[in-house]
Amino acid sequence: MTKQKEVKTNAMRILDKLKIDYTHQSYECHEFVDGLQTADLLKLPYEQVYKTLVTEGKSKNYFVFVIPIDKELDMKKAAKAVGEKAVAMIHLKDLTAITGYVRGGCTAIGMKKQFKTVINDTAKELDTIYISGGKIGLQIQLRPDDFCTAAAAVYGDIITS
Repeated sequence: MTKQKEVKTNAMRILDKLKIDYTHQSYECHEFVDGLQTADLLKLPYEQVYKTLVTEGKSKNYFVFVIPIDKELDMKKAAKAVGEKAVAMIHLKDLTAITGYVRGGCTAIGMKKQFKTVINDTAKELDTIYISGGKIGLQIQLRPDDFCTAAAAVYGDIITS
């Protein structure tokens, strides 16, 4: 009998290399489902599950924002947080080319390039958060400060009130 090898994503390999503690949960999923559906499927509290959004600034630089799944990104606050006049969501068709990840499996840890990343400051109040594990059907649980270390992220007020 052969032992099934555990599949590691790039994000997981980076966390391992940095010696950051995390757990992961897999779920059956073959196509994109939104963060709310993922939280419901795994019975996770919405306030602990975060989604990754990729934007482009007027400077043509890309910026990553990580916010609770049940909140909306405030574009003005987001732009201010990264020193831009304005930011706009990238076209979905460009996501994989820019980040190396697909919709529903995008995480700020281990993108093709290191983009300036801001996580909403509500994460600081939590012991752990859940983020995409780098592929559809995988969630990673880790401490918010560890996420900031792995993603070179800073905290900021970036959601609508």
